[in-house]
This record gives sequence, C-alpha cells and structure tokens, in this order.
Amino acid sequence: MKLDILAFGAHPDDVELGCSGTIAKEISLGKKVGIIDLTRGELGTRGSVAIRNEEARKAGEILGIEVRENLDMRDGFFVNDEKHQLAIIKMIRKYRPEIVICNAIEDRHIDHGKGSKLVSDSCFLSGLRKIETTVEGTSQEPWRPKTVYHYLQWKNIEPDFVVDISAFIKVKTASILAYSSQFYDPNSNEPETPIATKNFLESIHYRTQDFGRLVGVEYAEGFTVERYLAVNSLSDLL
Repeated sequence: MKLDILAFGAHPDDVELGCSGTIAKEISLGKKVGIIDLTRGELGTRGSVAIRNEEARKAGEILGIEVRENLDMRDGFFVNDEKHQLAIIKMIRKYRPEIVICNAIEDRHIDHGKGSKLVSDSCFLSGLRKIETTVEGTSQEPWRPKTVYHYLQWKNIEPDFVVDISAFIKVKTASILAYSSQFYDPNSNEPETPIATKNFLESIHYRTQDFGRLVGVEYAEGFTVERYLAVNSLSDLL
C-alpha cells in the first residue's frame, strides 16, 4: 500500500496531540495517511499497554487513517542506531510516503527529540540503494520522502508554517480524548501527570486557537521544516 503521508510518534497519542487536525484535513482531501508508533508508551504513569493499544486503535478510526503499526521499541530507552533506523527504513519503503511527519525536534520528554532525529535520519538513509532491507522475504526498493515536517509538542517552538484546521478541530479533539486513560478526568483515581491536568487539556485548544489567530483563521497547527519551503507564486499563500 502506498501512502501519501506517514506520521510517526514516539508514543501512542503523540501524533494525535501534534498533528491530528492536519491529518484529518488531508484525509478529507483524498490523501492516504498512516501512523507508525515507535513504542507502546509502556512507561506511562497512567493506564496500561493493553489500554493504550485500544485507545490508539480507536483514535486511528476517528481520524480515518489507512493503517497503524507499532515498532515495539523500548519506551524511554530506544536509541538512534542502525537497528532502530533499519526498522523505520522498512516502514518508509513499505508505504513509500511523499511526506513524513514526526516528533518535535526538541521537547520536554526525551523520547520526542530522539524520535524526531531517528525518523529524520532514517528518511535520508531509506533512499540509499546500498542499504538492503527485506520484509517477509521480499527485497525492498529504496525510497526517500520528498519532505519531512515536525509537529509541535510540549515546548513553544516557533513554527515555520501553520495549517488551517478550523473545520477539523472537533475531530482532533475526539482523537485525543480517545486516550481517556492519559488525560484529565476529575473522576479518575490515577496519579496526576503533567498531561493529565485540566490546564494541559485546555492548552491544546487555546494553542491551536492562538496559531489560528495569528494567520486569520479559527484554529491551526504548527510545524517546523528541515529545508526551505517553496511556492510556485505569491498567490499560493493564504
């Protein structure tokens, strides 16, 4: 299956928090999108792996993605080395996306920055013919995505561009709330974490609202780039 966009997250819920509005919008435009989670989020304070698996499935269903896979890397301890790069290269060559979206380049959680660099490096390596990979006994052809974008997470990194998601804020919110074990619930007996507060849940809304305000729309998501953005003409800009 060839995908137009492949989104990576170090943990289940990273993609939903960072770029689910954009994903929902692209799917509405006919694009095929998949999600690859690097870990099961097994070190998370709240919930369990089984619960997170079901939440990730439900979130993907809400977004309407084509496929979701988990690479079962070790939460908190995966590294940017050959073994982990090859695992991601296999996914890139399997789905041959034109665009890859991945974690913030630097963030509060150490896995986010690590995951960002790991995926970015793997996108480059995936285009090298002398790196040989096979899946189920079949050799894979090299493939390099045209571009890599990084969504924003905990830290207020200045975006290089934003995407208008005004028509998809409800879908974004629903996909995030699919992870009910992870976020604010006044009736929960689970320990409080930085992302399980009312403040954090509200920040998702007002952050997208603020990005929207800055560009004259209701809601928007921000991204950083690895190379200059190019447009065919000035009229391409909103």
